[in-house]
Amino acid sequence: MTEPTKTDISVRLERAALVGIIRPAQESEDSEAFEELKRLAESAGAVVACGLTQRRKKPDSKFYIGKGKVEELKSMIQDYDADLVIANDNLRPGQAKAMEDGLSVKVVDRTELILDIFATQARSQTAKLQVQLAQLVYMLPRLKRMWTHLSRMEGGIGMRGPGETQIESDRRAAKNRIRDLTRKLKEMEDRRERTVESREGNFRISIVGYTNSGKSTLLNRLTDAGVLVQDRLFSTLDTKTKIWRLRGGRVALLSDTVGFIRALPHSLVASFHATLEETRHADLLLHVVDLSASDVESQIRAVEDVLKEIGASGTEALMVFNKADLPREAIDIENLKQSFKSHVVISALTGAGIDDLEKAVSAVMDRFQKPVTFTVPHGKSSIAAMIRKLGRVTAEEYTDDAAVISAFIDPAEAERLKKLIGGQ
Repeated sequence: MTEPTKTDISVRLERAALVGIIRPAQESEDSEAFEELKRLAESAGAVVACGLTQRRKKPDSKFYIGKGKVEELKSMIQDYDADLVIANDNLRPGQAKAMEDGLSVKVVDRTELILDIFATQARSQTAKLQVQLAQLVYMLPRLKRMWTHLSRMEGGIGMRGPGETQIESDRRAAKNRIRDLTRKLKEMEDRRERTVESREGNFRISIVGYTNSGKSTLLNRLTDAGVLVQDRLFSTLDTKTKIWRLRGGRVALLSDTVGFIRALPHSLVASFHATLEETRHADLLLHVVDLSASDVESQIRAVEDVLKEIGASGTEALMVFNKADLPREAIDIENLKQSFKSHVVISALTGAGIDDLEKAVSAVMDRFQKPVTFTVPHGKSSIAAMIRKLGRVTAEEYTDDAAVISAFIDPAEAERLKKLIGGQ
């Protein structure tokens, strides 16, 4: 028998069996989350082979699902040739171990799956360190079970990021690594904080929204960002900040960052603290919503929950209902729009509604920045420098005695500068 050539060898994708609990008190939310689990699994590179749900008030304390359902799931795994099980909730270490022992396959919970997707999508050094920290925090109480994973299968979903070398490390080594990563990320956060502070005087806008809602497409539409757009979850992990030149000469700093999702793991929120700095310091949030999604309102609530967790819930927000060009599920769009006084309907892909978006943003900027003309004596050049730093200069002329500077600037800053000049 001849040896197979490289072209004869194909990589077999992991086949996943999904399992979830449907609680009567939150049936709709759990059903939507289970549907979303399919997309998460596919984004992680798995083939969804089969799925099983069980209606019960709360997860079983030992097996997550009932013992009888474990046997049913085991039979499905064999019938559909599944390699692993993905649970729709976060499992305690004991639950995961009991399921693995009963099913004889690897078991991954929702947090582990999301962390794995982040690990595959991380490109920058900062993002990679952030994901490593989140994975290590997650794995620390689960090291014994993770070693079992390693003995059964190298690589695969739940095994990327820090990878086998960290799983082989003992608990003390993992703690040391967590400490080192925390220190490095704190240094990066301090540098980013200084960068954010250096943007004082510029109107800052952050694009937020559920993952795959079209945030990167909108950033590309409004600026020359050229961000890679993919129809997959969490395709953007790093903050991108670009200049948005609005009509009439106005300029804003527009930032896009990581997308949110239901029950975004707390370890990820903590690790991405520095990346989310732009969102916390924004003057305005553009909350992008996918109108074609079947669970629009649930996605909106999930984003609002994360904004509250990172301390940005008090920032003014404009709802941007996106993907108006796509067919919509049976949702009451008019009722949805009435729930949010500040909103626009657009298609970031086709450009429809972008004029309305600009007008809405300009109206908000009017409350932050006013056109002001300063006459600054030549002997007070430091004040001229402050105007250039705090405002957006639109014209600058010079007379024998002074510099005449026109700028859009925060009204309170304008009054302070006028007093420094001498009570203009």
